[in-house]
Amino acid sequence: MPVFRPFKAYRPKPEFAAKVAAKPYDVLSSEEAREEAKDNPLSFLHVGKPEIDLDPTIDLYDPRVYEKGRENLMKLIYDGVLVQDPEPYFYVWSQTMGSRTQIGLVGCASVEDYWNDKIKKHEKTRKDKEEDRCNHVRYTNAHTGPIFLTYRDNPEINSIVDKIITTTPVYDFISEDNVRQKVWVVKDNETINKIQEILNEVDYFYVADGHHRSAAAAIVGRERQLANPNHRGDEEYNFFLSVLFPASHLMIMDYNRVVKDLNGNTQEEFLNKISKICNVEKVGNQYKPQKKGEIGMYLPGEWYRLEIKPEYQSSTDPVEILDISILQNHILSPILGIDDPRISKRIDFVGGIRGLGELEQRVNSGEMAVAFAMYPTSIQELMAIADAGKIMPPKSTWFEPKLKDGLFVHFLD
Repeated sequence: MPVFRPFKAYRPKPEFAAKVAAKPYDVLSSEEAREEAKDNPLSFLHVGKPEIDLDPTIDLYDPRVYEKGRENLMKLIYDGVLVQDPEPYFYVWSQTMGSRTQIGLVGCASVEDYWNDKIKKHEKTRKDKEEDRCNHVRYTNAHTGPIFLTYRDNPEINSIVDKIITTTPVYDFISEDNVRQKVWVVKDNETINKIQEILNEVDYFYVADGHHRSAAAAIVGRERQLANPNHRGDEEYNFFLSVLFPASHLMIMDYNRVVKDLNGNTQEEFLNKISKICNVEKVGNQYKPQKKGEIGMYLPGEWYRLEIKPEYQSSTDPVEILDISILQNHILSPILGIDDPRISKRIDFVGGIRGLGELEQRVNSGEMAVAFAMYPTSIQELMAIADAGKIMPPKSTWFEPKLKDGLFVHFLD
């Protein structure tokens, strides 16, 4: 069974928590991060995206960037902004966005469970991004951003957490994205032991978000193991910072596509080709798919509802049956010439949090020729694919709210 254990977190003093908490490194460009953190020296963006404190001409993967990240992290500790807890604790983290709340347990998952597939993955990672996060961990000697894990609901864990959240949180603030963030510290040994005992009965954890971070943690953990002649297995480098959410709490948003051109097709030719795969209906306004098997499509000035024909939804393969796979395999690749969306420069991906107006803007500006609005992949589909040992198409899931960086730091020794 996968391991989940408490740890001695470095975390902000309560009066600094709102200032320190920052968006994860991979949702902002360097320019956006520089602007967001410019008036806030406590922002954890100075650690997660330390290039913002260097000359913009310096390459993002230059050793000086990672060195700056370590320097900035150490400064937060030396200045007393981040303080380490005296004993290993679990933490409960509640995030409320609009009318929904997700509540997770913060602790450390096992590097060995990552390698042994007790922590299941559903995405491929890119080597350049892996190496970037590996270097960040190597230079800072820390996991500075949590991995977003999920598991099938356990009523006993839910009951324990429900009791914890009736007490006063150590953090309670509204972050810049209008999400209410609350954190409780679980210090009681009996509760800690009970949580571990129950989680020992869980079959698998699943990486919901953070595949590159988890890969980096596992790679650096293995490096430390091999470099330590007295390796025991209980050293901190064998574990990585994670937040474990019950599956029922999670919301996956749509992850949409925009394509630069119609691959030599006129608009009429393009619509005729698509009509062989989907029933095509012109609609008057923005169209957000209402169910699996539907796609919204925007061409300049016009929205369409695409209903995927039954013969294209008949596969028993959990990957092939995804709407995103059908779009890729039957429209993007054969009609628009996007054979590998991971490397093609003609496609871009737009998280559902940005809304359909973003798709219209990208097309109306002339930057893109067509946009596709997708129905969200479900958490059940994600788990089924991971259980089958298969990989989802790139950019299949967009989770909201995102986990903040900076509220918890886990050092490797």
